[in-house]
Amino acid sequence: QVQLVESGGGLVQPGGPRRLSCAASGSIWRIKTMGWYRQAPGKQRELVATITRGGTTNYADSVKGRFTISRDNAKNTVYLQMNSLKPEDTAVYYCKAMGTVYWGQGTQVTVSS
Repeated sequence: QVQLVESGGGLVQPGGPRRLSCAASGSIWRIKTMGWYRQAPGKQRELVATITRGGTTNYADSVKGRFTISRDNAKNTVYLQMNSLKPEDTAVYYCKAMGTVYWGQGTQVTVSS
């Protein structure tokens, strides 16, 4: 079993930053790659970014240059630093242990003035 708990969501003004955190606990030795997904109202869940245990990252084209995924293996935590936020970034953001069935509960990010 793996437990994932996201935090850091909230209301952000357009152009502003926000950092999300995902704390992992349980059988974390299973986790090699972590990912962040998001789901906007009426849309399918989409992959935003991934990071391997070694630190290799990948990003969706829509967030490249604005979002940065990172991880602190000592703290079993993955972060998503989001800069230059746009209204279209509004969504529920989920972290996932890639290659497993484990998801976090999600955290809402709303970008609005």
